[in-house]
Amino acid sequence: MSAAGEWLLVAAMLVVAWLPMVCAGVLLLAAAVFGGLWPMLGLPMLWILVNVHRAVNGRDPLPGRAIQPGNEPELAELVRDVAARIGFDGPLLVRIVPLPTAALGRVRVSGVRGHVLLLGLPLLRALTAAQLAAVVGHELAHEQHIRDRRTSWLLSARGMLAQRLEGRFRPLAPLAAPLLRASQPSAWRTESVADADAARLAGTTATCEALELTGLLVASFDGLAEGWLSDLAANQTYPEDFYDAFDAALRDPLVRHRCARTAADDDAIDPYATADHPPSAERVSALPHIEGATAYGTDPLTLRGAAVIEQWCVEQLAGLDGWRDSGGGETADETRRPRRGRDRYDPPQPVRLLDLDTDRLHPPADVEALLLLRSATRQDTPQRALSAALDAIADGSWPRLARRIEPGLRWVPAAARATALREVMAGAVAEPLLGMLREAGWTYASRWMSTVLTAPDGTVVDLYDLLVAAVDRGDPVPVRDLLQTAGVQETESV
Repeated sequence: MSAAGEWLLVAAMLVVAWLPMVCAGVLLLAAAVFGGLWPMLGLPMLWILVNVHRAVNGRDPLPGRAIQPGNEPELAELVRDVAARIGFDGPLLVRIVPLPTAALGRVRVSGVRGHVLLLGLPLLRALTAAQLAAVVGHELAHEQHIRDRRTSWLLSARGMLAQRLEGRFRPLAPLAAPLLRASQPSAWRTESVADADAARLAGTTATCEALELTGLLVASFDGLAEGWLSDLAANQTYPEDFYDAFDAALRDPLVRHRCARTAADDDAIDPYATADHPPSAERVSALPHIEGATAYGTDPLTLRGAAVIEQWCVEQLAGLDGWRDSGGGETADETRRPRRGRDRYDPPQPVRLLDLDTDRLHPPADVEALLLLRSATRQDTPQRALSAALDAIADGSWPRLARRIEPGLRWVPAAARATALREVMAGAVAEPLLGMLREAGWTYASRWMSTVLTAPDGTVVDLYDLLVAAVDRGDPVPVRDLLQTAGVQETESV
């Protein structure tokens, strides 16, 4: 696309992004002028002024935990070396965050403009030095490739327009989607160029591994680790060995298989072309073939303050920052506690995930999910509800059943609805199926996953894979054969 075409795209995206606010402003102005309701302009104008003031003079704290070169020399040296090789200059802060992410942002500290590099602790623990160098190199190179005004404006306009499509109500979608789709190749090109720079820096193999492992870490964190946090928080506890448990889960081949598939599925779903990164498979295939010795090692970097950093990250994830002071001791934060003695509560207590029994790590039967399935199928027992659901898969009426199970599916974008319907259906059927097989003596095949079971004869079955295949093919026979093999009598629906 020509430069003039990209500028037109930028203008069009900004117009559509600001369209709701412009329309609201016009209506307010018309009410003020023709209705004599000038006081109605007071609050909107105040809101605009406050937001402009925050944008210009905001002092939001930087995310993450600051890393000082003297405290973490190995990490500081790697970032410094990568910056020199990439040709990145200017002040650069490094901060560690609890999530599996890497990002570079622009900041102003003490009046000096610079950049802050955010590195997630899961990446620092899992990536080798060469893989980490590829990740850092990509972020620094990407910033250099978007410094020109046209590219910077195009990415900013895309981000602003993509935000307007979040939530259930998306009236701008018919206008926004074509513009996002037209601008996506330009956004993806900046990522591909940065990937190529990373490969020239750290080698194609390390860059490829970094791309794949980063996607796996994100999928594992979202689909597995966040569940630990929420389940333990419900019992007023938190996992003090969170990152050790996360590392252990990633060594499980069953977890890696499931999360790799989830990452690929997520890459494939982009109904409004809002994704700024190409799918991982495309990024890997587009890398230039550059091999040979690399200046970086094949082991993860050593963090001198690993224990302190890990504790800080766990406290952030578990929301303990209001309970502990900067030194890690408990603090009497009375501003967050109710004043009445009978309403006071204690801080969450630590538990170790690696020490818990396997059954404790798997959630109990989801009673609400079973009730939803029974209600949607109009059956009075889980066994009959399962039979009715399998019948719906066989006769092709399962999408209607999935909508009854999860009415919120009507808000899912049309392009992603088929995948969402399939996931809801497979998840709903898995609940009674899992309970029936467990009662028949089947055991968990993985400490970390509840839908992969081992039969008494040693056969391992991933129930979710089995159900997804059944829904896709419209053939529940393999599921019914499994029940028969397990000695479970299927109850006919009524």
